[in-house]
Order: sequence, then structure tokens, then C-alpha cells
Amino acid sequence: MSSPAPTPRPALAVSCEDVARTFGRGERAVVAVHGSSCEVPFGSRIAIVGPSGSGKSTMLHMMAGLETPTAGRVSWPGLPDVAERRGQIGVVFQSPSLVPALTVVENVALPLVLDGVPDAEAQERVTEALELVQVTELATQLPEELSGGQAQRVAVARVLASRPSLILADEPTGQLDRANGQHLVEVLLATAEQLDAALVISTHDIEVADRLQERWRMHEGRLKTDEAGLKRTSVPRATHADTTTAGGQR
Repeated sequence: MSSPAPTPRPALAVSCEDVARTFGRGERAVVAVHGSSCEVPFGSRIAIVGPSGSGKSTMLHMMAGLETPTAGRVSWPGLPDVAERRGQIGVVFQSPSLVPALTVVENVALPLVLDGVPDAEAQERVTEALELVQVTELATQLPEELSGGQAQRVAVARVLASRPSLILADEPTGQLDRANGQHLVEVLLATAEQLDAALVISTHDIEVADRLQERWRMHEGRLKTDEAGLKRTSVPRATHADTTTAGGQR
């Protein structure tokens, strides 16, 4: 008797439905993201472009589950539930994100340690990730000893070592020269391809945006995903999803 075929995972890594995010209250309230919707399938390569202050970072943070929408809903149909999802979403932050007291190796290994990855496997993943972003020689240094560009590459290595299904990178080349920036984008694309992961990059650099299959635009807090001439993939909406809604319910 043959065993039943495994149930395929839903096609979407993350879905945002009419999400909005407001900081502060009353007259001082600032609306970072107005009602915006999008779907990010596994295997997609998406650039989000727009000027500083347009809401790109906030949008990425809501996709990652790091910011709770003030209105609307974020769901992750193809990812595990909250308890197991941590290692499945990798975020490259625009601002410094390394732990000051830990060396480069320890910073890259930290998510693996928290997820209970065996030591030998964690060491192998860390070594591979550092080699990919070309910072192996910095392994024993502390964050204060790194340049801004070096620290950014280490932050990318930390994400790659976790082997996530959804990679969200906020201006990952912003502090790098052209050669290192191009190499980093190549690494992100190759890793996403290897993992069949969804990759979303926010960027000011049109050359970076041109390397990805789709280009979305943030303008004054509104996300536009259907600009004329941009490649667009239509994916059926899954019916069962873990969600984050306004008010923080998951």
C-alpha cells in the first residue's frame, strides 16, 4: 500500500491585506504606511523602491512580523506557526543590528544557537555564510572593530546561515561600494534560488532593483505593485494562514 502524497505547502510566503501603520496619536500621529496590499509567493524576487521616509522599512517590518499593523492583516500561509517561524524569516536591517559583545562568528551563530541547531551543523553553516559574503578574516572581531560595510555583510551572513524561506533585506547595499554591493546582491539571489525562498529587497539603487524580477514602489506610505510594464505573478490566495492583524492578534 503506497503512502499518501505529502500535502504541498501554500504558494505564498507572506500576504498583506490593506495594512496600515501609524506611530503616535492625535496631532503628533505619523502614518508610515497607508492601506496597502501585496502577495509574495515563494521563489519571487521583488524590489521595493521609493525615497527615504516613504514607508519601505515599515512595510518590510510588517512582512516580517516585527511591526503589528494598526489596521489590516498580515499572514504567512506557507510558513510554520509562530513557535516555529522564527528561523524561517530572515531580516537584513538597514540600521546596525549586531550584538556589540559578540564576535562576528558568535553574531552569525546566535540565531542557530537559539533555534537549537547542533553545534557541528551550526559551525558549518556559519563558515559557509562568512565565506559567501567574503568576511571570513573578520571572524574573531567585535562589531566596534568593523566598518559599516563590513558590519552589513556580517548581518547578511547571519540571515543566510539560518536558511530562511522568506528573506527581507532593507537597503542591504546602502553602505557598500559598487563591487561589494553587486556581490552581495548575487549572494542573496543565489541563496534564494538554492532555498526556493522569497526575496524582497528595499533599495534606492536602480541597478539593484533591475536585478530582481519585479519592482514595487512605495510613495508617501502607499505600496504600488501593479505599475505598467512591471512583471507580476498572480498566485491563488490560501485559505489557512497564521495571521497578524491590527491589535496584534496572531
